[in-house]
Amino acid sequence: MPEKSIASFDVKRLEILDEEGNADKTLMPGLSGGEIKHIYEMMLLSRAFDERALQLQREGRLGTYASIRGQEAAQVASAFAAEKTDWIFPSFRETGVQITMGYPLYMLFQYWSGDERGMKCPGGLNVFPVCVPVGTHLPHAAGAAMAMKIRGEKKAALAYFGDGATSKGDFHEAFNLAGVFRAPAVFICQNNQWAISVPLSRQTAAGTLAQKALAYGFTGLQVDGNDVFAVYKAAKEAIEKAKSGGGPSFIECFTYRLSDHTTADDSTRYRPAQEVEEWKGRDPVKRLRLYMEKEGLLDGEFQKQTEEQAEKAIDEAYHKMEEIGPPPANDMFAYTFEKPSPGEAQQMREFLG
Repeated sequence: MPEKSIASFDVKRLEILDEEGNADKTLMPGLSGGEIKHIYEMMLLSRAFDERALQLQREGRLGTYASIRGQEAAQVASAFAAEKTDWIFPSFRETGVQITMGYPLYMLFQYWSGDERGMKCPGGLNVFPVCVPVGTHLPHAAGAAMAMKIRGEKKAALAYFGDGATSKGDFHEAFNLAGVFRAPAVFICQNNQWAISVPLSRQTAAGTLAQKALAYGFTGLQVDGNDVFAVYKAAKEAIEKAKSGGGPSFIECFTYRLSDHTTADDSTRYRPAQEVEEWKGRDPVKRLRLYMEKEGLLDGEFQKQTEEQAEKAIDEAYHKMEEIGPPPANDMFAYTFEKPSPGEAQQMREFLG
């Protein structure tokens, strides 16, 4: 018997806005001028928060911090496509997502200062605590999505992670689970080319990360991760698909981290300076600003006002965080088990007197 082809697959890439601020009008998502302005405001606020956090960490006022510089479009645009009723599962580099969803700025500063109370999500928001272990939150997102489906809720679970997470078993288990049960999950990978010092070429031999979804029975799409319109359109369609019973989707946002992996890292030891400079020319904030200027949505006054508002909001948030007293010492014991174990009870007595 001759061999025959039993399946073929196609992996697409979506691009709408180029580096000069020119957009393909035939592909533009349905965003009003006001909505585009709001996305830009969230991108500037996210970048301003990021810059302040880096400064505060260097002053010893925050702990180790993971910068999002260069990834604002992938975060803000995808979060803007979600609704407050959707559930967000962030990794440790999703400040822009949290800000766009309305997470209080002072609580983000609180978390990065080492106070875990900053991750006690306020009512009205469905944002899970930051997940530091790489990829371990993906099965949580798949499980939550399955629960939404079983309960008949028109909601989606959005899970954010980096390219390094695709090498973890949790990634494959979550994808398999979501694919088999057609869970309303949207997996958003910010492929920033580096898993600390490990380049993408050492993570996978696949031509794209997006194609990994095909093995699990659902759609994978690569988008220009520095293009707010491509990210928004892909995320919006994936979320709507999930809520209508169409199952999960995987979006690979092809982007780049312009800063170190964290403030504990020195990327000059492993990244070519020329590579970083090339990606600076693809800055997502600059790209959207150029588009808005051409469309008459941005002028010098709006730019100044937005920057000043962002700085004011960040100043107020940090001062509010500083006014909060330290957590009670017994907090480190209070939420480990439902009832203290004998060993934990002994530690509490010794520590607390």
